Amino acid sequence: METMALIWDRARTKRSRIVLPESWDERVLRAAATAAQEGLAQPVLVGAAGQVKESCRRLGLSLAGAEVVDCAASERVSLFAEILLGRRQHKGMTPGEAEACAGRPLFYAALAVAAGDADGMVAGAATTTAEVMRSLLWSVGMADGVECVSSALLMILGGPDRGKALIFADAGVVPDPSPAQLASIAIASAATRRRLVGDQPRVAMLSFSTKGSASHPLVEKVVEATRIARQIDPDLAIDGELQADAALVGDVARRKAPSSDVAGQANVLVFPNLDAANIGYKLVERLAGARAFGPVLQGLKRPASDLSRGCSADDIVNVIAMTAAQREA
Repeated sequence: METMALIWDRARTKRSRIVLPESWDERVLRAAATAAQEGLAQPVLVGAAGQVKESCRRLGLSLAGAEVVDCAASERVSLFAEILLGRRQHKGMTPGEAEACAGRPLFYAALAVAAGDADGMVAGAATTTAEVMRSLLWSVGMADGVECVSSALLMILGGPDRGKALIFADAGVVPDPSPAQLASIAIASAATRRRLVGDQPRVAMLSFSTKGSASHPLVEKVVEATRIARQIDPDLAIDGELQADAALVGDVARRKAPSSDVAGQANVLVFPNLDAANIGYKLVERLAGARAFGPVLQGLKRPASDLSRGCSADDIVNVIAMTAAQREA
């Protein structure tokens, strides 16, 4: 079965409540209706209830199986404001500012996840990454032991490797991670692989060098990140530094890294910086016929995803499923 079909099936078993704060966007409404109809999640649309229902009527959409929350009139705003104030008062936030934030759709949605009213959040179709990240970091916060929040893409390959699934990270959040951050991204990406695909992650720490073939501070960063990741999780199958061909192609791996238990069979690719990851996934997508699903965010206490503003309704449906599938039982 195709990887995305497996993720849809896993999402159906989780029965997650996924909150969607961009209810004014037609793509989000269409995705919510599809996700509810397919049983992928219980979508919770946050916004002006009257406008949401009128938009759905105009578009011919049924919201059966979904919920609409008018955050401006919700009794939960006061509780959510208390949660936010507790997290941000030391940064100078006042009760009035917390109340105002909690009544806005994006923060209301993030605080609903923080309070346990929802199992995950999907946003970003009409909101910048900076705004989405701010709402989640202020409300949900980072998981214990995590150096940074990052993102991962599920790449389904075309061509001769059609159907093969790879995780690419980090293509959307951390521009130039430190060795400790890169190690954290690697460990989080392995966990994402387990939750989404369900198999054993094999993590390649990518570089322009393989096992000392080049000497440079950029290579040393990847080597140090690999060392830190192994120290944190000794059972993780991880190796680096590896060039992309050594990570993925068996014949190349046997020549360049013959002693590696990851080279030639990596299924999680951790790029050294945002430039490399973003360029890499878009090249694979546009020139090699791969499909990119996500991104999902990693390193938060609860599942969340930050959409591309160029996403389609179908893209949002898949990200809802990916977010819903990550809910812990």
